Amino acid sequence: MTLTKAHIVEKLFAQNIFTKGESAHIIETLFEIMKQTLEEGDDVLISGFGKFSVNEKNQRRGRNPQTGEPITLPPRRVVTFKCSSILREKMNQEAANPPKPSRPRT
Repeated sequence: MTLTKAHIVEKLFAQNIFTKGESAHIIETLFEIMKQTLEEGDDVLISGFGKFSVNEKNQRRGRNPQTGEPITLPPRRVVTFKCSSILREKMNQEAANPPKPSRPRT
């Protein structure tokens, strides 16, 4: 399953702290702040989660996959994500200890 913005709003709303409208506004505002920060070229660090960084990619040679014709790809900026060691440990801990499937009752 993919976690969407709507799912995040629903989970925040389910905490019974904010209304659904307030939850949506909070999430929209959070993502707007993150987008603006990344557009300015700054990193977004969320402790215990990870770091979003903007990296510069140089111009490079590429190939049109349909025709095989060589092309030049322009320089660009990309966002990369590096998860925190805390998150990595939790993910790997769950991968090492997957939940046991329940046996069907007969």
